[in-house]
Order: sequence, then C-alpha cells, then structure tokens
Amino acid sequence: MSKMVFVFLLFVAASSSAQQVEVIKFEKLLSLLEEKGEKVQVINFWATWCAPCVKELPLFEALTARNDASVKVTLVSLDFADEIKKVNSFISRRKIRSEVLLLDEIDYNSWIDRVEESWGGAIPATLFINQKTGQRKFVDRELKDGELEEVIASLINQ
Repeated sequence: MSKMVFVFLLFVAASSSAQQVEVIKFEKLLSLLEEKGEKVQVINFWATWCAPCVKELPLFEALTARNDASVKVTLVSLDFADEIKKVNSFISRRKIRSEVLLLDEIDYNSWIDRVEESWGGAIPATLFINQKTGQRKFVDRELKDGELEEVIASLINQ
C-alpha cells in the first residue's frame, strides 16, 4: 500500500512540474500585446518544426532563467492546435521554463498585420514591447547571442 502512495505522489509531482501549453485565440494574444506595466515584453513567434526557431530557444530560456523582474518572455507557438500533445512533449523534453502559448489561428493573414505591419509572416520573429512607454521593436529573423539583451537595453534606455 505505501509503495502505491509513493508512486502516485511521484506521478503527481512530475505532472505538476511539467508545463502545459495554453491554447489561445488571437484576441487573447492581442490583450497580451496591449498590456501596460513596468516590464519589457519579449514575445517570440516560433514552431517546433522550425529549425532556426528551435536553435534560438536557449537564448529566451537564458533570459527567463535570469529571473529579471523587468522582462517577461512569452513563446507563442504557431504549431497547429491539434498538435498540442506534440508541443507539450517538446516543451517537457527541452525543459522550457518560459511561458508558452499555442496560437489557434490558421488564417495568418487575418492577424499578422495586427501584430506588426512590417511582418511578412516568416518565423522566427520576436516582438519587444516596453509596456511603460509603448515603444516596440520587431525582429523577423533568428536572433544571435547577445541580441536579446541589446534590444531590451535599447528599449529601456530610450
């Protein structure tokens, strides 16, 4: 009996530590983009099947691991919503700690311009927003080591 309880508690602990990706619609993402506050939001658009996206994920994870209260990292997956198990598995295997949302909007043309007018739709793409000033910076390519910090610093110091 005590072995069963131990195994159950182990299962519960393992399940609770694994992040579950939230599936959202564009309106919820839009409210995230319009949030006001004291932070710099870093919103990365990516997919599990995109090699450059996966390659830059450790940069966002390092930023999250610093636990900087002035920066909030959100990873927005553009995988199909019916592939949520695949995305959850990917997040679990890679031990992703940043907030991950899966955008359930397959008609990209209906919302891409609302995120950033200059965005052609390619990923990876990252939107930086200074919540206090409203200033934004958009990068529609793979970020290299040190670039996240440079963009954040430029938004804070303006």
